[in-house]
Amino acid sequence: MRFQLKLVEGVPLSEIIALYWQEIKNFQARPGDVLIATYPKSGTTWIQEIVEMICHNGDLEKCQHAPIYERIPFIELLQCMPPDAETVNAMPSPRYLKTHLPYQLVPPSFWKHNCKVIYLARNARDAATSYYYFDHMAKIHPEPGSWDQYLQRFMNGNVGWGSWYDHVKGFWEEKDKHDMLYLFYEDIKQNSISEIQKVMWFLGKDLPDATLEKIAHCTSFSQMKNNAMANYSTFPKEMMDQSQYTFMRKGQVGDWKNLFTVSQNELFEEDYRKKMSKTTLKFQVSIEDMS
Repeated sequence: MRFQLKLVEGVPLSEIIALYWQEIKNFQARPGDVLIATYPKSGTTWIQEIVEMICHNGDLEKCQHAPIYERIPFIELLQCMPPDAETVNAMPSPRYLKTHLPYQLVPPSFWKHNCKVIYLARNARDAATSYYYFDHMAKIHPEPGSWDQYLQRFMNGNVGWGSWYDHVKGFWEEKDKHDMLYLFYEDIKQNSISEIQKVMWFLGKDLPDATLEKIAHCTSFSQMKNNAMANYSTFPKEMMDQSQYTFMRKGQVGDWKNLFTVSQNELFEEDYRKKMSKTTLKFQVSIEDMS
């Protein structure tokens, strides 16, 4: 069984999220809470594991006591996956929480209490590619259809959690008004130690270089892919079927080149330029482009 998308305040969300929208919107953040915000398939689990390891001073055993989705709860899905809202409300402060909601739909209590927010953005082409494969697994979303159909939907913002463009720009434009760290997937891929260090400082921690190197190693794609507490292999199959594709697929920068045709890329680029013309936000689409 698959769920369809429903508009919630103008944003398409899975109907299972729309059903509980008032409870989600009224989620009560507390002072000291840290919110990890991302557009789907933008390195969410990666940054969650980095944050967890920083908080536990690089102690891998402490980070493997439970699956990542229990250690850092997903506020949109508290009504239908563990841990439930009651458990999350009982968690001691500071709590580390996750959302894919665009800026304007984040529960107001997070802004009211000036909670720290870590936002991780990934270039649009790789996000679209990864999302396409993910939506073959994700039962909370409609069937993805063909890649050509899906790419059109992605460009139009007609996928779960809405427009990539609105999402990355929304947080970017508001970042200086809040206690927010805005990171890029491609930067972590290229220089993980310095980006992990930024997160460490943002969280008010000071760890030795050897610990940062350990965190970089333990949160590398190859390590996390084989870590049952990070790779979603324990996640309920009725919500995510990994028989065809795995949750952790490639984790690369530039994998979109294996899926986009030349004409699709030209069409995408023209649309991208229009939608990103009035922002200072810039992305790298392959490692080779990076200086």
